[in-house]
Amino acid sequence: MGKKIVQIIGATSALIIPASESLAQKHAEKPNVIFILADDIGYGDLSCYGEKTISTPNVEALAAKGVRFTDAHATAATSTPSRYSLLTGQYAWRRPDTGVAPGDAGMIIRPEQTTLADVFKSAGYATAAVGKWHLGLGDKTGTQDWNGVITPGLKDIGFDYSYIMAATGDRVPCVFVENQQVVNLDPSDPIQVSYKTPFPGEPLGKDHPELLTKLKPSVNHSHNQAIVNGISRIGYMKGGKSALWTDEYIADSITSKAVKFIEENKDQPFFLYFATNDVHVPRVPHPQFVGKSGMGARGDAILEFD
Repeated sequence: MGKKIVQIIGATSALIIPASESLAQKHAEKPNVIFILADDIGYGDLSCYGEKTISTPNVEALAAKGVRFTDAHATAATSTPSRYSLLTGQYAWRRPDTGVAPGDAGMIIRPEQTTLADVFKSAGYATAAVGKWHLGLGDKTGTQDWNGVITPGLKDIGFDYSYIMAATGDRVPCVFVENQQVVNLDPSDPIQVSYKTPFPGEPLGKDHPELLTKLKPSVNHSHNQAIVNGISRIGYMKGGKSALWTDEYIADSITSKAVKFIEENKDQPFFLYFATNDVHVPRVPHPQFVGKSGMGARGDAILEFD
């Protein structure tokens, strides 16, 4: 790949892989940096931390080459605030708008803020964000143009390239957004999103359980609204059929984009923020992992992450 790589896995557990063999070498070059954010994985889920039931050999291989933290503390326990703190260096609880974001939230990190991506970019790095986002898009909640260029977006906070889930797996819209535009969108079938009112004629999970062919909704967290891919979500959505993701292939989609970014930037320093979705609900692992863990869908999703 041409340069040494620092890989950092972020979750309840954390690993640091040194960039080079010596401190002098580290200062002499700019190492590539890949930050892997492992959604909903605790240190007790990984075999490198002693988990006996599930084997995660690829994470073990990273741990064997790096530093394994055994005393770690988090600024938040949920998705949006932890990501906010990671990318801005600020405590999320010092702002009132950093709770778990709806799928149509405006950007929580504002363009005037300095981000981790800004810091790398100012040091001459190519920067990218790939995977789960869940930090809002556009200027204000509910005002995004899902059928055009969504602005402000990740280019405004330091990322040269982005391929992200619009929010998170259990919230609409269930589409990928590449460089601030929805991927594979058919202009004749525009996307509509609401977190207030259902769209007439669009079936909801709470009313049509027979359409929930892959997962039944959680009765406690409102995962019983719009139905996408045989799974009911939080929020209401209409249109954009050609752009909808298939849950079983989310990991493949984002990983292929991450690898492509690495390959295209192998001859220059790069920073990649790679946020997985595997273990977050709804858990619908790729068919090659289904039933392999012996611990249900969550265990299978951990294997998929590894």
